[in-house]
Amino acid sequence: MKLSAAAYYARSVPSLLRNVAPRSKVAALFLGRARQQPLIIRLRGSGLQFRVRTAMDVWVIKETCLDRDYENITALQDGWTVIDIGAGLGDFTAYAAQRSPTGRVLAYEPFPESFALLQQNVSLNNLSNVEARPCAIADTPGSLALNIGIGEAVQHSTTQSGANTIEVRAITLRQVFSEHGLVRCDFLKMDIEGGEYAILRGVEAGVLKRVQHIALEYHDNTPAGKHGELVRLLQANGFQVQVRANPVHDYLGYLYATRK
Repeated sequence: MKLSAAAYYARSVPSLLRNVAPRSKVAALFLGRARQQPLIIRLRGSGLQFRVRTAMDVWVIKETCLDRDYENITALQDGWTVIDIGAGLGDFTAYAAQRSPTGRVLAYEPFPESFALLQQNVSLNNLSNVEARPCAIADTPGSLALNIGIGEAVQHSTTQSGANTIEVRAITLRQVFSEHGLVRCDFLKMDIEGGEYAILRGVEAGVLKRVQHIALEYHDNTPAGKHGELVRLLQANGFQVQVRANPVHDYLGYLYATRK
């Protein structure tokens, strides 16, 4: 194990034990012990609650809500309009909605099981400023094949082929702005297992100009592209860009873009 990974896990485990309850049930989940369904965890401090399926779900929540990985450069502000592409179980959606109670959060998740969990977690936290849609965002409208045979639910991808796929509806970022009458998006978050490349290549410059901040997890392990391309594309469209590598996996990392 490389040094950065060891240090990361050394920080992460105590953070989970301190900040996520019920501690004993969370520990049992990571140890693979049987549990009663559903498991609802609570974050100390923020009070956010989440219904979770697996240890991976808990880890994702830790990265979003405790490590605040998407806010490494820009902190969310109240009153902001946030678009969450690849909302998954609703970790960032709920976090952003709590951070911006007078703003709005538009969440998009194509995998039916995850979308149902997203809706449950929005309800569990009594969030009235979230609008969620069960679809993917892509460079062209229509449908996409979502490979659900890859890893866990948070790792399903539209960029890698496989035998176990489902068809999901896709709309464009332009359609998101049009449907909701958006003049601007203050914060665009993406975690879509390689789908970020097609979206940013295909979005019209006029739409991208309405976006002020972007935080995304890049995935260099798919045929979709490499993150250096995204850096150049966003710089050419008036953003200052920073990249932070994943401490464990060389093919993952975060990209942060702020309009100049």
